[in-house]
Amino acid sequence: MRSFLVLLRHEIQTLFFAPATYITAILFMGSMGVLYLIALLTFSHTPREGVPSVLFFNLFWIPVLFSVPLLTMKSMAEERRRGTLQVMRTMPVSSWVIVLSKFMGAYLFYMLLWLLTVSFPLVVTSGIVNVPIDERLFDPLTWLGGYTFIAISGVLYIAIGISASSLTASQSVAGMLTLGELFFLIVGERVLMELPAFELEWPYLSLIDPFEAFDPLIDFTQGVIDTRPFIYYLSLAALALLVAVWAVEAKR
Repeated sequence: MRSFLVLLRHEIQTLFFAPATYITAILFMGSMGVLYLIALLTFSHTPREGVPSVLFFNLFWIPVLFSVPLLTMKSMAEERRRGTLQVMRTMPVSSWVIVLSKFMGAYLFYMLLWLLTVSFPLVVTSGIVNVPIDERLFDPLTWLGGYTFIAISGVLYIAIGISASSLTASQSVAGMLTLGELFFLIVGERVLMELPAFELEWPYLSLIDPFEAFDPLIDFTQGVIDTRPFIYYLSLAALALLVAVWAVEAKR
């Protein structure tokens, strides 16, 4: 436990001193601020049913596709390129501790970025942004459900990034691999469903539908908490981290 905390502290310090981290934070906050403003204006100017915060969270995949690769691509790949990963393997530290410390460092920073979006309603209500205010945008149940989904799905997304970074010594390759996996996982099914071949009834589609990324999000923002997304995201995250551990063990 002590070695894990030491490595975790080192990873967090590394993230806070890395220029890519601040580039990620600026891009993330900028894009989420624009999306928040779009949601606010859309529901303020045009009468709609539902809660505008759902639209804000429904666009979560946009910052995920660039923030997760930027946060994780350096974690294991840079250690491998510099040879420090091999040095760490000579120390009395297991591969699981190394991988989990990298994962937790990136995950904590990822969640910090999302928690900073809590300031958006405060900015709007302060009068800095001169737009009509729709009170439904600040519905606490929607925000709580949305952040719950972000937290559990983020476990899988960050785990995928760590896994991809563990397979190569190139940051760019790790970033592109993470981006491709995330795009397929989040957007891929909806793209496939638009193809003519998938208009037919396929027997396996019933297995995929319950785990489509957007369906649990809508349920969570409506206050419906289902245990299946927890099992789905956490089990796949454990599998991705297992691959990362295997990569560390295989490439000593």
